[in-house]
Amino acid sequence: MSKRHRDALARARQTAAVLADPKLRDAVTRAGTAGPDRAPQALAHFDWIRTDGSVDQELLRDTAAGLRDLLDPSALLQFERIDPLPVNEPARHRVCTAVLDTVAQRLGRRTNVPEAVLNAAIAMFAADVSTIRRDGVDLGLLVRTLDGGSYAFADGQDDDDPARP
Repeated sequence: MSKRHRDALARARQTAAVLADPKLRDAVTRAGTAGPDRAPQALAHFDWIRTDGSVDQELLRDTAAGLRDLLDPSALLQFERIDPLPVNEPARHRVCTAVLDTVAQRLGRRTNVPEAVLNAAIAMFAADVSTIRRDGVDLGLLVRTLDGGSYAFADGQDDDDPARP
């Protein structure tokens, strides 16, 4: 992900934090005239709020454009492949679940997917394809078909399909 996109996400998170906290929100709306509490110190860390309390409109416009980029379907092309996977099992399982959910959305959940196609789809997001595939089976997200050559997304199984276990 580019620095522009990382910064846009950071500013969006900061903006949400400011709006969610009454003291910070009040400090921003009072244009930096807050009293001796910690809000002015906290606001000093936000690059989109100037020292006089005014908002850097150009920076926020660029941030909005960066966020629009990340919402576009081509945003996946902005990210590097995941390598390596997290060692911590719960963290690795969250990554595997997210990758397989994205793959399922792209390939369709009600289709048997040949292993080679599934591998290629996973490889777009992560280098360790076999771990994601194995974790997907272990987590119950993927089911290997009886013939062993394909996988099905578990939540899309059709009980009438004899090719599925």
